[in-house]
Amino acid sequence: MSMNYQQYLSKTAMGLEPSGIRKFFDLAASMEDVISLGVGEPDFVTPWNIREYAIEALQDGFTSYTANAGLLELRQEISNYLNRRFNVDYRAEDQVIVTVGASQSIDLAFRSILNPGDEVLIIEPAFVSYSALVTLAGGVPIQVETNASNGFKVTPEQLEDAITDKTKAILLCTPNNPTGTSLNKLELTAIASVVEKHDLLVVSDEIYAELTYDQEFSSFASIPGMYERTITVNGFSKGFAMTGWRLGFLAAPQELIHVMVKIYQYTTMCAPTMLQMGAIEALRNSSMQVEKMRQNYWRRRNFTVQSLNKIGLECHTPGGAFYVFPSIQQTGLSSEEFAAGLLQEEKVAVVPGNAFGPSGEGYIRCSYATSIEQIETAMNRIGRYIESIEKRKTKT
Repeated sequence: MSMNYQQYLSKTAMGLEPSGIRKFFDLAASMEDVISLGVGEPDFVTPWNIREYAIEALQDGFTSYTANAGLLELRQEISNYLNRRFNVDYRAEDQVIVTVGASQSIDLAFRSILNPGDEVLIIEPAFVSYSALVTLAGGVPIQVETNASNGFKVTPEQLEDAITDKTKAILLCTPNNPTGTSLNKLELTAIASVVEKHDLLVVSDEIYAELTYDQEFSSFASIPGMYERTITVNGFSKGFAMTGWRLGFLAAPQELIHVMVKIYQYTTMCAPTMLQMGAIEALRNSSMQVEKMRQNYWRRRNFTVQSLNKIGLECHTPGGAFYVFPSIQQTGLSSEEFAAGLLQEEKVAVVPGNAFGPSGEGYIRCSYATSIEQIETAMNRIGRYIESIEKRKTKT
């Protein structure tokens, strides 16, 4: 008998769109000689001292469960790190949770605060998982579109226009994925006034905090009055080059953490123990390696932005992360058409901007988390592709 699985599947899950990032990454993986500027993953290997510490932990038999919230020793290091680097003070015992990646932190945050129908403002262009995680938690994602005219920075007026009596929280990501936009303390303070006025919470995704280039990073919880309203999300994937370790963390007021730990107990138990041990070493003794990687990304950013503008793709200079978000509107192609053509004709993989929401249409996301030699070759190929588009326009 042929099964009709449609009747068994969750309508919510079925309604989710597949990731626009993975689509082009999977296609590029099936081709030869492709330069991928698609997936946001450091090309650096995790620093050796971190790997060695985790290996020794495994050899020493650290293979059992930890507390649900994670090793207390690691939570203490996270507490010290947040205080030392970003001037926010969280208690290790009851205000920090170690998670399986920062994405799980965001999932826990939404599941702990949302009731059916609650609205969350998502500032777009935005990372592909945000709206999906709000939906899976029973909430309603509300897109707040930004644009290139002011560097994709959201204004208090835009937030005010989007807020309703159902709005419960704002998802804030700075530095931003995909635009690289980084908000300074003054801009965050303006957002904070809106948050306080409407009695909202903020889920602040700060996974790229270590990769800020032109100004000092400000954690949203450090803004006056926002500590009590903020769920701080961070992790080891980007700044510490530990993507495959899948280790993140969140910090928040104890009342919120208490509910999150309950959810975590039933869904995950805890993050892998030996990997948590490696994270202890990362926070204690890896600041020099992190700074070297940051400086390398800074040089790549400058080269990439300069190259894109030179070949005719207007691109603002991002303040952080390892992405640029150039406009391809002058080509007359949609984001998907441009990305598909570039991959087929020049074997360069980028992500179409509409993968990050409607406001991303007319742009592409390029990651410069690869060698400068690869970036230089990719820029030459993109330049050839632009020339071929212009020639086709002339013929028609």
